[in-house]
Amino acid sequence: MTGHVDPTRETFAQFRANDRPGPIHMLNLVRFRDRADYPDGRVASGAEAYAAYGRESFPVFSRLGGRIVWRGGFELMLIGPGEERWDECFIAEYPSVAAFVEMLRDPAYREAVKHRQAAVLDSRLVRLEPRAAGEGFGGPPDPVRPPAAPTA
Repeated sequence: MTGHVDPTRETFAQFRANDRPGPIHMLNLVRFRDRADYPDGRVASGAEAYAAYGRESFPVFSRLGGRIVWRGGFELMLIGPGEERWDECFIAEYPSVAAFVEMLRDPAYREAVKHRQAAVLDSRLVRLEPRAAGEGFGGPPDPVRPPAAPTA
């Protein structure tokens, strides 16, 4: 299985090009390797390596205004590929696209990310536009983009 660990250059360029004002939310779904895959051969579980990533990257993340706005524990894939399961599920908020990009460029973060790369077997990182929560779903159309034209 080929996992998704890092964005492609093309996708990251699209991410940066959509530099709308305001915060972004990043849905993180992460599946750990049983054994971390460190290039230097050190021994750790994927969970241990990901915990090291969290400890080392959090100071940069928080200094740039990042915060975790939601965490959950995966229980069951009700709709979707049954083989997908996630060990870590959370939504991180960044004040802007620029803050996220600055985090990736920070030397301390770049050092910490080696743990993530060793830890992760597969992941999904989904950029979201924060919207107001409330009762029900299927709320008003996005004010930035006009609603889609009806199809016949």
